[in-house]
Formats: sequence, structure tokens, C-alpha cells
Amino acid sequence: MMAILQALILLALAALAAFGTQVWHPRAPALYLKQLPLRDDEVSLAVIRDKFHDDVLWIDARSADQFALNHMPGALNLSEQQFDDQLVQHLDVLQTNTKPVVVYCSGQKCEASRKVMERLKEMGFVKNAFVFKGGWSVLEKAKSE
Repeated sequence: MMAILQALILLALAALAAFGTQVWHPRAPALYLKQLPLRDDEVSLAVIRDKFHDDVLWIDARSADQFALNHMPGALNLSEQQFDDQLVQHLDVLQTNTKPVVVYCSGQKCEASRKVMERLKEMGFVKNAFVFKGGWSVLEKAKSE
């Protein structure tokens, strides 16, 4: 009887830990594989290829450490944490850019790309800007295919 009670307690604790991970983890896996439609300010890889013919200015909203490991070719690094310092480094490119801007961050649940895009729009550096749906994990997978 005691073993059953201990097993139930362990099961309850494991379920509680799993629930907490799903709710609070920034990169928690989706509970179902339903693809949500793109929002007006989002693009997918298919849209980038079909509509923009892969001719976009990539902005990587991940940390400088993650950017240094790997990033899209030609991407600028503008992270949320170091935005002001990094913006100064990229002013020339941003002021003369005529391409659509696509901002990506780590993954599906990452909001850094949206925050960076909004700051760039507020400052008047970009008008035609989008958040890449899926983030770096989708881009990295596509690069290896």
C-alpha cells in the first residue's frame, strides 16, 4: 500500500513539473502540431522565397554569443539586450537599405524578434519589416536541407 502511495506522489510531482515547464519555459514544445496562420507582420520561409525571392535583409535578434555560433548569411545582429550599442554599428546599412527586413530570434515562442522589429519601426529605420515565424530553429533546419 505504501509503494502505491509513493508511486502516486511521484506521478503527481512529475505531472506538476511537466505542467510548469510547459507554462513557463521560453522554448516549451507545442502541445499539438497545429500550424497557426501567419499574422500580418509575420513571414514564413515560403513567403520569403516566393514574394521576396530570398532578397531580404536578415536581422538576428538573438544574443551576440548565439549569433557568433551561426546565423543567416549577411544578417545583422541586433539583440534586445544590446540594441543601442549594436544599432550604432549598423546605422549605415539600415539607413540605406531598400530590401524588406526580416527579424528572427531563437524559436517559435521567442518574442525578441517582434520587440526588435517594433523598435526599428518606431525609430523610423524600417517600414517594410516582418517577424520570421518559427525562428532560428526553422532557419537552421532549412539551411541543412
